[in-house]
Amino acid sequence: MLPVAFSSIYKYELPKGHRFPMEKYELLPQQLLHEGTLIESQFFTPTSLTTKQLLSTHSKEFLNKLESQTLSYHEIRRIGFPMKPILVERGKHIAGGTYQCALKALDGSMAALNIAGGTHHSFADRGEGFCVFNDIAISANLLLKEKRVTKVLIVDLDVHQGNGNAHIFKNNPAVFTFSMHGEKNYPLKKESSDLDLGLRDGISDSEYLGLLYDTLPMLIDMVEPDIIFYQSGVDILEHDKLGRLNVSMEGCRRRDHFVFRQASINKIPIVATMGGGYSPNIKHIIEAHAQTYREAMHFFG
Repeated sequence: MLPVAFSSIYKYELPKGHRFPMEKYELLPQQLLHEGTLIESQFFTPTSLTTKQLLSTHSKEFLNKLESQTLSYHEIRRIGFPMKPILVERGKHIAGGTYQCALKALDGSMAALNIAGGTHHSFADRGEGFCVFNDIAISANLLLKEKRVTKVLIVDLDVHQGNGNAHIFKNNPAVFTFSMHGEKNYPLKKESSDLDLGLRDGISDSEYLGLLYDTLPMLIDMVEPDIIFYQSGVDILEHDKLGRLNVSMEGCRRRDHFVFRQASINKIPIVATMGGGYSPNIKHIIEAHAQTYREAMHFFG
């Protein structure tokens, strides 16, 4: 049975008018249950990561500032959220969800998903772009440290480059970072992933999917990963406020289908995290994310 991490603490109340659609963390599980894609017993409540686990990736100074709520104005502005202790606790649970999904995927489930996560803009010593802790990087580092895996592949298909992952793992041959993102989109200063595919503004389904179809099987053959972390952001959609691409809802579904199919046919455990999604209509965001879960269930349900 496909495990899905979700906790009520994932929801974080933001000031009215804030552009980040936090309600999706609450609405998505309701939709998946309503339509019958998932059942209650598939959800598990993740536990918070410990300080020791967080220090596998993040600096002690950064953690101390978060715990004591002493980040500077510019550090808080870079993250983009009003800083409160609950936000730090939320981040620990989200990161715990991704790590515990990885353990479940490796322990026989083969796939697991987090109704949050994909916080790929967080660096070892700072947060950025709505990202506090880097859940994928922490999980990869813990799995490697515990010798549960020897090779990790990060497949980041959010519209924004996974700059935090790229920087954290730039000197680590055990983790291969692949980011396919808007070339002219945030972040303005890109880091160097092991493989970056920068996409032009307005790219269509056929061109987008063609690049993915040509690249991912080759990477899997080359890297031979023990686990795949899939950042499945839906901000590639044509109506996304921040995306600038022209990928349809069907194109986004076919993307997810292909990624899960590659993991399935190669018998590689996979963990999917939610990533971004900023369409003006919340129903488009929920539908796009729900498609990811339907495709995961198709192969691993």
